[in-house]
Amino acid sequence: MGDQESDIEDLERAFNDASAQAARISYGALRLITQNFALVIGSGGFGSVYLGKLQNGGIIAVKKLSSQTEDFSNKQFLAEVDVLRRLNHKNIVRFLGYCADAHGEVMDVEGKLRIVEEPQRLLCFEHVPNGNLGHYIKEKSYGFEWSMRYQIIKGICQGLQYLHQERIYHLDLKPENVLLGAQMEPKITDFGLSRCFVGQKSTIITSNIQGTMGYMAPELIDNQQISFKADIFSFGVTLAKLLLQSNEPLTQNWHQSLDEDCPQMKMCVEIALRCMKWDPNSRPTIDEILHQLNKTEIMFQKVREVYEPSKDPQSSLFKV
Repeated sequence: MGDQESDIEDLERAFNDASAQAARISYGALRLITQNFALVIGSGGFGSVYLGKLQNGGIIAVKKLSSQTEDFSNKQFLAEVDVLRRLNHKNIVRFLGYCADAHGEVMDVEGKLRIVEEPQRLLCFEHVPNGNLGHYIKEKSYGFEWSMRYQIIKGICQGLQYLHQERIYHLDLKPENVLLGAQMEPKITDFGLSRCFVGQKSTIITSNIQGTMGYMAPELIDNQQISFKADIFSFGVTLAKLLLQSNEPLTQNWHQSLDEDCPQMKMCVEIALRCMKWDPNSRPTIDEILHQLNKTEIMFQKVREVYEPSKDPQSSLFKV
């Protein structure tokens, strides 16, 4: 019990201090924190996510990877941990700790009871309370106010800019991998397919094509080519679906159904179209996208600050 208490203290330290290193946690400690994995708050092909409660009252999410999945391997787990330990940004879900244990289970093997050592691979994150962006696009039929949708767009861009500055390519950006915090701030998550690039290399060829159809860049599917422009394509699809407020597959003329009277929305439509260009060289960088958004914000602010005589004390039309 003493080792488990020490592990939990390490996890609480990481929870309270964003600059602290991610903690290595035992499987037994995570069973305590999650009350033996009692409450499932998410699931997918990777496994399940459970709610955990720390002794200091902090709430965390514990992602338990399934050893039965085809892609499960120590190499992939270590690669994801390596990426997660490098990250620290408000628009990236906070990584708190990991577990890499073997846990003995009594199992029936060919008619005989045996103790089988099952590898346990778990990841601990901050709990982000408002679900993922895909869920909200699907469930909120009345839609977001534009100002909220715009802040989500801007936050995703800022998170993606941080990743690219750190030479990390996400490679599975989609609404389901964007969590929404207490103030609806977006946080990019799920780095299971991500790659870290070293040196000046910005493009590689891979023999292992993974991702989500509909969000994968054409050069990745056709030529097995990975670059940061693959993330830009995925962002373009995500942006289009947020603009449409629909998770349905995009049609060729998806943007024609939108009301583009709002200058910010019009700019976002143009950005989405550029991001989804077939030729990766024709897509903007994330820095260029943020520059466009910031420029539009300044213009939008100037429009809102139109002179109103009724609010000018020097005007005869001034109203107290």
